[in-house]
Amino acid sequence: MQHTSQQYDVVIRTCRDLYEKKMRDYGSAWRILRLPSLTDQIFIKAQRIRSLQENQVRKVDEGETSEFIGIVNYSIMALIQLEKGVVEQPDLSVDTALALFDKHAAETKALMEDKNHDYGEAWRDMRVSSLTDLILQKLLRVKQIEDNQGKTLVSEGIEANYQDMVNYAVFALIHMGVKSKIKNPNS
Repeated sequence: MQHTSQQYDVVIRTCRDLYEKKMRDYGSAWRILRLPSLTDQIFIKAQRIRSLQENQVRKVDEGETSEFIGIVNYSIMALIQLEKGVVEQPDLSVDTALALFDKHAAETKALMEDKNHDYGEAWRDMRVSSLTDLILQKLLRVKQIEDNQGKTLVSEGIEANYQDMVNYAVFALIHMGVKSKIKNPNS
């Protein structure tokens, strides 16, 4: 479990680094996005990953890694939007946006550790393609909850689904080795 925690932190640092650079380039322009827009952005990334996994020919020179990083970052942005609400104009400084990223990443990691304990690291035996499918399933659930104005009868809400998407994307990135930054425990 300690190994997983360290690998998780490496992936989150990689995602956070890109998030920070984009914050410096664009500011918090994403703060105007409503939750369904963020959900759709994540959906586009997950669909592209699935297409890359199924097709032999790639016409754009970006692979699955950047798309999984995008899923992590957009999902954390969605968690921030759930907490703060949507605004009409960008309103977060880089430091505040990073603090919010760190808060939601830490809460999501804590959820992962609880589930990982109970499930015995079953994700390690899963294929990256299965993690992609689980992300797509979570997205369809979120879309349905959004269509139901956020109401559920017996199911977990939108927040838990975004957190699960972060965790599945992190697991995929760990499996993929986030190219040389993570040691593969199976090698």
